[in-house]
Amino acid sequence: MNKVVGGIFTSHVPGIGGAIAKGLQQDPYWKPFFDGFLPIHDWLAREKPDVAVVFYNDHGLNFFLDKMPTFAIGAASEYRHEDEGWGIAFNKPYPGIPELSWHIIETVVANEFDPVTCQAMLVDHAVAVPYELCWPDAPEFTTKLVPIAINTVQHPLPSPKRCLELGRTVGHALASWQGPEKIVVMGTGGLSHQLEGKRAGFLNKEFDHFCMDNIGPNPEALLKYDSLDIVELAGSQGVEILNWLAARGAMQGKVVELEANYHVPISNTAAATMLFENREKVAA
Repeated sequence: MNKVVGGIFTSHVPGIGGAIAKGLQQDPYWKPFFDGFLPIHDWLAREKPDVAVVFYNDHGLNFFLDKMPTFAIGAASEYRHEDEGWGIAFNKPYPGIPELSWHIIETVVANEFDPVTCQAMLVDHAVAVPYELCWPDAPEFTTKLVPIAINTVQHPLPSPKRCLELGRTVGHALASWQGPEKIVVMGTGGLSHQLEGKRAGFLNKEFDHFCMDNIGPNPEALLKYDSLDIVELAGSQGVEILNWLAARGAMQGKVVELEANYHVPISNTAAATMLFENREKVAA
């Protein structure tokens, strides 16, 4: 039976990590964003997921432009975050669950995906910031991590269709997992933003709301755009919506939106947070 209890979708701007480190959660500039996590804290306290399967993109901490896999899955017993040049390095380790990681890897390979398997892996702010947002007062992280990195940096990029299919294959793996763990999936990144070039500072509220309106009930609506279309519509970093698509694909059953928060801008980024719950069990 499906063990995915829900999904959390959020921006992962490194500036959020800086705000956390400086204790700026109640600052007027940051408060509207951080307040969006209050319902998520309540939901996590109620559901108590044992594992987070996190779809994200690496920004050069673990992979760089000379070696950028399209898809990579962590299979380590522990992951750590280090300073990427932003002046933040959250020092709590993230416990892994290698047996579940290998189950996912074997399932996606059997379904003709070819991920890089990482038995030693660092995770950057795209994982570290969401963990800090979700469990801000935890003395240590007990929710185990399965990190799944998607290339949104080095062209050619995977297509939205391919990322949604990857997520659905991961969802099948989670549905067939025989362990007792409750699982939350996470998609991190975005929404619209561009950090470089003539369009630095570009935002597209209309496209952001299109993504937020459809990612739950109709993720296929996003497939009418290819990755380059999304770069044009959402900015060169807005293509991180691919991570959201993959995470949404991993959710089976009846998906119900519980919370949505949109705030513009933080650190030149249209920041968004959404919470979905699975209300229906499905057969593996």
